[in-house]
Order: sequence, then structure tokens, then C-alpha cells
Amino acid sequence: MENKIIRTGRFKINYHSVNTLIIGSGAASLNAAVTLHSLGQTNIVVATSLWGGGTSNNAGSDKQTYYKLSLAGDKPDSVAEMANDLFNGKCMHGDIALCEAQGSVQAFMNLVRLGVPFPHDKYGAWAGYKTDHDPRARATSAGPYTSKRMFEALAGEVKRRKIKVLNHHHVISILTDRNRTKVIGALAINKKEKNPSKAFVLFNSANIILGTGGPAGIYETSVYPLSQNGSTGMAFKAGATGQNLTESQFGIASLKFRWNLSGSYQQAIPRYISTDKKGKDEKEFLNDFFPDISTLSKAIFLKGYQWPFDPGKISNYGSSLIDLLVFREITLKGRMVYLDYTVNPSMKNKRKFTLDNLDNEVVSYLKNSGALKKTPVERLQALNAPAFSLYRENGIDLSREYLQIAVCAQHNNGGLKSDIWWESDLKHLFPVGEVNGSHGVYRPGGSALNSGQVGSYRAALYISKKYNDPALETEKFLREGKVQIDSELALATRWLSKGSAIQNERYFSEIRRRMSDAGGIIRNLKKAAMASSETRAMLKQLHENIGADSVNELANCFQIMDNCLAHFLYIEAIKTYIEKGGRSRGSYLVTDKEINIPEGPATSDWKPDLCQYDRDIEKKIIEIGIKNGEIRINLEKVRKIPSQDLWFEKVWKDYLEDNCPGC
Repeated sequence: MENKIIRTGRFKINYHSVNTLIIGSGAASLNAAVTLHSLGQTNIVVATSLWGGGTSNNAGSDKQTYYKLSLAGDKPDSVAEMANDLFNGKCMHGDIALCEAQGSVQAFMNLVRLGVPFPHDKYGAWAGYKTDHDPRARATSAGPYTSKRMFEALAGEVKRRKIKVLNHHHVISILTDRNRTKVIGALAINKKEKNPSKAFVLFNSANIILGTGGPAGIYETSVYPLSQNGSTGMAFKAGATGQNLTESQFGIASLKFRWNLSGSYQQAIPRYISTDKKGKDEKEFLNDFFPDISTLSKAIFLKGYQWPFDPGKISNYGSSLIDLLVFREITLKGRMVYLDYTVNPSMKNKRKFTLDNLDNEVVSYLKNSGALKKTPVERLQALNAPAFSLYRENGIDLSREYLQIAVCAQHNNGGLKSDIWWESDLKHLFPVGEVNGSHGVYRPGGSALNSGQVGSYRAALYISKKYNDPALETEKFLREGKVQIDSELALATRWLSKGSAIQNERYFSEIRRRMSDAGGIIRNLKKAAMASSETRAMLKQLHENIGADSVNELANCFQIMDNCLAHFLYIEAIKTYIEKGGRSRGSYLVTDKEINIPEGPATSDWKPDLCQYDRDIEKKIIEIGIKNGEIRINLEKVRKIPSQDLWFEKVWKDYLEDNCPGC
């Protein structure tokens, strides 16, 4: 890696030249680094705003799921079937689904080799279970911290290979050639440097692997880790196209300690209560909408493996009716909602909660799990002791106190557009992990972890075979990137001249409030149009109203700009979908009302207006980006799963001629 100092104006800039810059330190980024290094490309560097600060190292659930091809038992499975199941989630390209299915076993076994403790029996069988949107038992887990274990294993390999890592380096801009057809490098801020004039870092790189996660910083009600913001905005600014930005996932999660409350947290059948803002007027608010304790307890139980909010699971007292009622209690009634594991749910003047009154499916599951216990906390400890201990380790004792919850943004199924090698339409930019929009409307739980590992491997393989050339000569790089570099430094100069601006945090808050309001589980055209108008106005004057008097504040200014642009395109995609007749699907309801739910007890025949995938906007993938300063929207036809000629002699011949066929 070439290093030098470049002076421009008031700034003294650290300069690095590498073949590949990897942005972010999550499991996908680190797998890309390790794979590149193992394939012989050692001229690489990882730049991360905070080592281990992303979702991989800080998120989980009761037993966080990793989705892979079934590798045990007597139930048949195949790559073709897995690809079909991914593809059938709608608005996912078939060739991407095939790649994710085909690469599943290799990615999984690589993690096993690195020491991720996925469970197997004495015969070596990798046992599985069903997760949400999973027709087979493909899911596995290394416990509540599956992705953390992945991060730790990959981080250990990065250290063992002595791959260069630049911590506290917040990348603020992706640089392109003058024609804006490919990336040539990036500009970052070293947040450990005290002097703003010496804080900028310039990367001249032939390739960029972007693994900065989903747009966590644009949501107010969120279970994303506080340390994660996302950097999708700078990719949009550089000219990359987004897809499926409408398709975020939402689910019930805790607030004091941000954690998904899926699986055994619901299968233990806790009590749902709400209070006023002072903690008074305690009420089991679900009781007004369910006819009896058996129906209520089954809906809570099913929420365990039907965890993401799904409008198709509302009617007939479905599990997602709970999400809707929690949302209404908080948003419209202004109350606080909690889970209580100390006592069982109850219904006034109706049959009490007893094990004899539970639905047969619930009883069978609890019995087989050795969890037919008297109270929710006892059932939780019997079902999954680590899930109980996790909260105690984070200062919350579920055997003594209530757990405050909300319906939170949890994952973005959309993101940046890419091909089967995870290369963006902005060439030499490879978005991997959640920032890549490979998923469609529905996805099996845990498939994002598989996608991140498969995609980062394929990106690294492609770079090692096709993009192995060194970065541009320094002088040519500086000429190509001059306008962009000067523009970013001019913004920094303006903000530093203004000094600290108290409005910075207000803008962060306004972006998050607007996105959660217009892009949450309840969406309508009026809200989307108003949010779009507000965001356009903010974009025009935002850079004039923020300021900085330190390196960290300067990084925050660029993050505000990134978040603002990102949430603008997300809202534009949502508005486009609704304007063109898109209906409820995925993890959100589209309605012309504030909240589409009966006022009285939910009737079994009440159904939202669900997407039938018979309208053009519902059948196609919404692509959105910025070209020449204008928003460009395209409705892309979904590519089908390609047929393969797997005659061995032909595959062998192609491989011998080019050991990266199709690259």
C-alpha cells in the first residue's frame, strides 16, 4: 500500500493507494477481505468508522438464524429448491437467488472451518429448524449472537493474515472518474485526529467493496445498533442505483437494550401490557381484540417464528395483529408498551390462562421442548436459557421487571443494485451485506447472513480474476477526482468556519422521525407525498444550516447529508409504489387511513388490501437513482432463475479454460 502526504489549501491529507478498499467491518466486509487475501490480492485495506460497531457484532435474537441448504435429516433439499424458495419471495432476481443458494454450503462450511460454533450431533449432522418464510428446516443458529460469532471468527482471520485495518476512519465520499461510470477511490475522515486540517484521508483504489450495512441512521424507532448509521447515501451521490428500497422489515423489539424479540421470547407467551407516560393505568390492551385466552396465547406463540410484521398474517386473529395493536397503542394513543414475563396473560371475566386452555399446537411445542411451566419466565428459561441470560447481562432481569417494546425497523431487504458478482451498475463498486439490495419482498429469516457471505466471496473472486490491476497513477487519480475532492473539502471549510451548530442533532432527529412516520408499517400516499416535499426542501438548505468545530462534528455533518439523501430516495420509492397502485405487502400496510384496523374486536373476516402481484408496480423491481442531478426511476422486470447446463465434461472444460467462468 503506497502512502504519502498531499497538501491542498488548508488541508494536509494522508494518501493511500491500494487495489481494493473495503469499507466497513461487518461479517460481509471481513469475509471479502479474507477471501481476497487468500486468493493472492494482498494490496487491500479495511477502513471502518468503528471496528465492530455494525450490526454483525451488535445484533441478534433469541437464537439468531443462519439460513443455508439443508445438510442433515431425511427431508430432501436441493440448490434448485432453495433458489426457488428465495425467488418466490417476490421481486428478487432469479440469477441472484441461484447464486445465493449455490454458494450456501461453501459459505457455511467456511464459517465452520473458522470456528463458528454451529451445533451438530455425534454423527456430524448439522441440525436445522424452520424460520419465518421457510418451507423447510434450513435454519441453524450459534445462539443469540450468531452474527457476533461470525464477526469474531472473521476478525481473528483478518488479524492472523495481518490485513491492514484503519479504525475510526469514517468514509464520507465515494470518488468516480469524470464520466461517473466507475469508482476510483474514496475520501475519509480520521476521527482520532484532533486537528480538522489534518483529518482527511484519501484512498486511490481500483475497487471498493462497500459493507456498511443498512441505513440504520434514518429510522427513529429502530432495533439497529446505536453505533451503526449506514452509508447508502454516498453511494447514491456517486451514481449507484438502488432497488427495492420500499422493502424494509419491522418487528417487535426491546428499546432499553436493542434486541429482536422473536423465537422463544414469544413462544414463552409473555403478557402484553400498556401504561400511560407515567407508568400508571396498566392495561392488557390485546384483550379488546381477541375473543379468548386460547386464541390470544396462540397468536403470541406464533409471533415467535412469524416474527416480522406481515399484513398477510393479520386477519383471523393472526400473529401480526399483535404488531399492529402495539403500534397503535404507542403511536396513536401515546402509551408505553411492555412485555411482562412474571405472570401469564389474562382476560377479565373469561377463561383463565392454564396449560389446559392452550391450543394443541402450543401445548405440543412446549411439551416437546420440556417447557410446560407455570410462568412465562420459567418457560423462557426452559426453552432458551441463554435468551433469558442475555437480558440479565445487559442489566434487565426479566424475572423481576417489565421489558419496554415497540415495532422497530430491523432490516432492509432493498439496497444497492448489483449483478451476480455483487458489482453495482457503478463499475468497480461492490456492495456486500445488507447495503446490497439482493432480497425481494419476503425472505427467509437468516438468509441475509448467507447472502452477505456468498456475495462477499463472489465479489472478492471477481476482483481477483478481473480487476487485479493496480490503482491509477497518483497524478491521474488526482486529476480525475479533483472536482469531487475540492467540493467535499469546500463543504468542510464552510462548516468549520461556522463553528458548532446546535441544529445538527435536530436534523438527525427530523430525518429519523420522518422516515419512521412515512416509511414504517403503516403507509399512505398523503404521508409519503408530504415527506417527499419536506425532504426536498431540507436537501436544498441543509448544507447551509449545519456546522462543526471538531473532527467528530465534521464527520457528523457529512453523515447528516448522507442520511438525508438516503431517506429522500427511500421515500421517493415508497411514494412511487403507492402512486402506481401498490398495495400492502412485505412488512407494511398501504392504506388511505391513519391506521387500517377495526375499532372494535378484530373479526375473523377482516382483511387488509393485500398485494396480488397483478399490477405492473407490484410485479417489477423499483430501481431509483440520481443521474445528472435528477431522480431516475425505472421499473425493472424480474429476471427468472436461469437454466443450467451441468454436463460435467462441459463444466470441466469451461473451468480449465477460465477458472472463473462467466467473470
